[in-house]
Amino acid sequence: PILSRFDLFFVVLDECDELADYSVAKHILDVHRCEEEAVKPPFTKEQLQRYIRFARTVNPTITPESQKVMVECYRKLRQGDTLGRSRTAYRITVRQLESLVRLSEALARLHCDDIIKASYVREAFRLLRKSIIHVETEDVTFEDDLEDRDIDQREHNNIPSEGGNSQEIETQNEPEYHTGEYNPEEDEENVEPPSQTPFEEEDEPPKKKVRKAKKKKTQITFEQYEAISNAISTYLRSKENETEEDSSFLTWGQTVDWYLNQCEAQIGDSMEELRRLRKLTNLVIRRLIAVDHVLIYIGGDGAAESMEEEDRKIAVHPNYVV
Repeated sequence: PILSRFDLFFVVLDECDELADYSVAKHILDVHRCEEEAVKPPFTKEQLQRYIRFARTVNPTITPESQKVMVECYRKLRQGDTLGRSRTAYRITVRQLESLVRLSEALARLHCDDIIKASYVREAFRLLRKSIIHVETEDVTFEDDLEDRDIDQREHNNIPSEGGNSQEIETQNEPEYHTGEYNPEEDEENVEPPSQTPFEEEDEPPKKKVRKAKKKKTQITFEQYEAISNAISTYLRSKENETEEDSSFLTWGQTVDWYLNQCEAQIGDSMEELRRLRKLTNLVIRRLIAVDHVLIYIGGDGAAESMEEEDRKIAVHPNYVV
């Protein structure tokens, strides 16, 4: 709440610079040595106080030209924030428009001017844009878990099951020996087996190596992920507000089909692009449910597990604000 009262935010970075460090150290040492040449202010203290008292009495007015420039600057701030090109975490609202007005008035008072010129508005816009906090967001990475499970299942089916069953049968037929009883197999284990000839080693079938499938990863920018998730959550919430009946909730497959219809111009006649967008939309919905908890299953996770993924009904979490 306190930070919202400030119009400008600047992060001070202590960067190493040889020339700047030398100048700062020399200035501090000169001041400690009480040398008069260390500080040479261009104005006296009395002159600055008189200037500040006069500047506070100036009440500048906005000209029609400055008003048009101010509206245009505010529009640029809003566009840069909503399009996501600047990756800002600082939301542009009407509060920033009021900051733009106050900064323009302050610049006019600084120049002891009775009107707010367009140049003052542009300078205020530059300062406000420089002070916006930029946060670099990482790209969103998806792992194709379903494809990995299919590969593991296929590899498991290729392994013959006769060997595993024979081992279980042999284990069941082995007699049990208690501690202290004579076990003839112990004597046989102590006897070294005869060395095998190269011909015997070749007769043994080679052991099959189980190949571990590498997980395929799909990566998109955070702006793309945010655009898809916002579109899906807004559409689902609008459908929920139409009627409160259970039939108003859409299934996973219906949601994917709706989003693909919105991207019809992008897809065109390309089947490859259609498959890519369908896969990407499924990955986004899966992440919104499992990771971000923006979407939920109707009836709970238990009821959803008994159905196919595309037949599961989904909705926006009640606590999520669209």
